[in-house]
Parts: sequence; structure tokens; C-alpha cells
Amino acid sequence: MQILLLSVICACALSLWPVWAAPAPPVPQMTDAQLERSLADRATMQRHLRCALGEGPCDPVSRRLRILAPLVLRGACPQCSPQEARHIRRTLAYVQKNYPWEWAKIVRQYG
Repeated sequence: MQILLLSVICACALSLWPVWAAPAPPVPQMTDAQLERSLADRATMQRHLRCALGEGPCDPVSRRLRILAPLVLRGACPQCSPQEARHIRRTLAYVQKNYPWEWAKIVRQYG
């Protein structure tokens, strides 16, 4: 009986593995200039915001941002390079200043 229960628990845990332990997908490093161009592109920002809010599809960059941004905000992102953490902080500050309604929704959703 205990073995059956243990195997059921393991099967459930393995079926949930992608949900709670999925690593952020790798994304090529972005330069500071590329980041600034991306932030200035309204369509790109809208796409990233829709992904972050679960309102639209995610590309690899927006998916990684959605996964890592909460970690950066908490001050502990072991998966992030220093440059990536700096870029995420810059992006979040930009969203907070330039997209206040979307920022409020993000804070409600992830806060």
C-alpha cells in the first residue's frame, strides 16, 4: 500500500515538473543598444507586456523576462548574468514609468 501511494505521489510530482521547475529558456545576450531599441519599440513592448500578463503568446525573450523578472525584483536570480539582471531591472523601470496601467496589472498579478 505504501509503495503504491509513493508511486502515485511521484507520478503526480513528475507530471507537475514543468510547472514548478522549468528553467528559463536560454536567450542570446542583448547589448545595451539593442535593449534601448527594444524599449523604444511600442509594438515590441506591447507584445512583452501581453506575455507577462498572460494575455498573449510569448516569444523566447518575453518568456524569459516573465520567468526571471520576479526573481530579479526579489534580489536573487541565480540564473541571471549580471548584464541580464541589469537589463531586466532597466526594463521593469521603463515599464513602471511608461506603462503605468500595465505595471499596476503586473504588480497585482505577481505581487
